[in-house]
Amino acid sequence: MATRKTSSDDLLGPVTLAVGQEDLLLDRAVREVVAAARAADADTDVRDLTPDQLQPGSLAELTSPSLFAERKVLIVRNAQDLPAESVKDVKGYLDAPVEDITLVLLHAGGAKGKGLLDAARKAGAREVACPKTTKPAERLTFVRQEFRALGRSATPEACQALVDSIGSDLRELASAVTQLVADVDGTIDEAVVGRYYTGRAEASSFNVADRAVEGRAAEALEALRWSLSTGVAPVLITSALAQGVRAIGKLSSARGGRPADLARELGMPPWKIDRVRQQMRGWTPDGVAMALRAVAEADAGVKGGGDDPEYALEKAVVAVARAARAGRGGH
Repeated sequence: MATRKTSSDDLLGPVTLAVGQEDLLLDRAVREVVAAARAADADTDVRDLTPDQLQPGSLAELTSPSLFAERKVLIVRNAQDLPAESVKDVKGYLDAPVEDITLVLLHAGGAKGKGLLDAARKAGAREVACPKTTKPAERLTFVRQEFRALGRSATPEACQALVDSIGSDLRELASAVTQLVADVDGTIDEAVVGRYYTGRAEASSFNVADRAVEGRAAEALEALRWSLSTGVAPVLITSALAQGVRAIGKLSSARGGRPADLARELGMPPWKIDRVRQQMRGWTPDGVAMALRAVAEADAGVKGGGDDPEYALEKAVVAVARAARAGRGGH
């Protein structure tokens, strides 16, 4: 979701209105205007104001003609929170803006302070949309646009892998794109992204799975919510849960022996044999079967079979943790 201009593209026009709640995009909207103003006049005076700093009457003072006729950029953050008297001042200014001054209003875009939003639009403000990205598809679009803006191509698989690995933070996604473009020649593909970033989302997913197969439901749910809030793809979590439960099933039905021998037999590294042995306490064959069914249901849910992937995952985590405690008499 790159910034999208919906009115005049003149960065040095009288008013720029940045609307939305995505901090990265709001900051970029401000930086664009400031950079354009300083390109026109290196001595541009930039004032960055919060609502409590724009007291009634202070806008008139800030926009009064300067002795040196310097260019100014006035940035008003969280304009929806301005007190009524200050809103009146801003609306009055919109009717008669001062030459060589660019007013940048940052507005959350909701019902609060809508009168000011409408007045700025009516006055012909240049508008930049800065919506919060809440859906994976929007983050994917953002990553594609970042690569395009830097004049580079990345495969669709690479863009998806980056979103899966980095999560929902646009600043981190933008930073990752910049790093890849700086470090890698040619088309950026999934293998490159894997070398740089894979492991972060996986580590988070396996943390959820480890807590669940150990029967620690509360900790598993906490890890799950953290993973989802950072944008880890639900399918990575169901995959990790399935691997965790299958490992316990494999080891519980295997012949005894040294970790190195079991590792060869089961196709697991020796360190994992040791970990799974510690996690096995409380598991029964019925518990493994029940947990695998729960994970399969969650997998179907996150791949489109259900309306609420988060609920499907929570249900699976609880079912796995309950199965882990079944042999200990816990419920």
